[in-house]
Amino acid sequence: MASILHLLLPLLLAGAANAAIFTITNKCPFTVWAAAVPSGGGKQLASGETWSIDVPAGTTGGRVWARTGCSFDGNGNGRCETGDCGGVLQCSQYGQPPNTLAEFALNQFMNLDFFDISLIDGFNVPMDFVGDGAGCPKGRPRCRGDIIAQCPAELKVPGGCNNACTVFKDDRYCCTGSAANTCGPTTYSRFFKMLCPDAYSYPKDDATSTYTCPGGTNYNVIFCP
Repeated sequence: MASILHLLLPLLLAGAANAAIFTITNKCPFTVWAAAVPSGGGKQLASGETWSIDVPAGTTGGRVWARTGCSFDGNGNGRCETGDCGGVLQCSQYGQPPNTLAEFALNQFMNLDFFDISLIDGFNVPMDFVGDGAGCPKGRPRCRGDIIAQCPAELKVPGGCNNACTVFKDDRYCCTGSAANTCGPTTYSRFFKMLCPDAYSYPKDDATSTYTCPGGTNYNVIFCP
C-alpha cells in the first residue's frame, strides 16, 4: 500500500493545486469590455473598474484581452470594433484582431506558469501582465508604447494596429508554409518590438518574450497602465 501511495502522491498533489486569481483592471480613460477564455467569458469595465476571475490549475491556451468600441443588447449580443469574439459579451472563442493579448499556460513543466504579452494579433490597448509573487519577473511583461499613433498606414484600422500576418497573410510574416522554420524579424515586427520590447512581435519571438512564475501565482492584467 505504501508503494502505491508513493506513486499516487504526485498526482494527488497536482490535482489539489489551487486556481490562480486573475485581477483585470481597466485604467484606460474609456470603457472596455474585458474578455477571458477559457475561464471568465467577458465583462464591461468602466474606467477604474476591476474584475477578478478564478482560472483552474493546469489551464493552457488562456487569453485575456480588452475589447473596444462595443455595443451589446440586453441578451449580450452585439459587436466590438476591436477584439470581438463572435458578437457576444461572454466570450467562448478567441478575439478578432487587432487585440493586445495576455497569454498563459499554468502549472506546466516543473510546475511553472508560462505567460506573455503578444502582439501577433496586433494591438488595441497598452497592457501590463504581472505575476504577483516571489520568483516572478518584477513588473514584466508590459507593453506601454503608443503603437496606434505610430502604426504604419497599411496596418492601421479603426481602434487598433494590425500585425503584418493579419493584413498580408504572407508566410514570411506568419511563420507558416515555406517560412515555418526559417522566418525572422521583419520591418513590421521590429516596429512592434521597438515600442514594446517585452512583447511577442512575431511567432518565433520566444527568446525575449516568454516569462515564468511558480505555479500557484496570482496575476494582474492592467489595461492602459
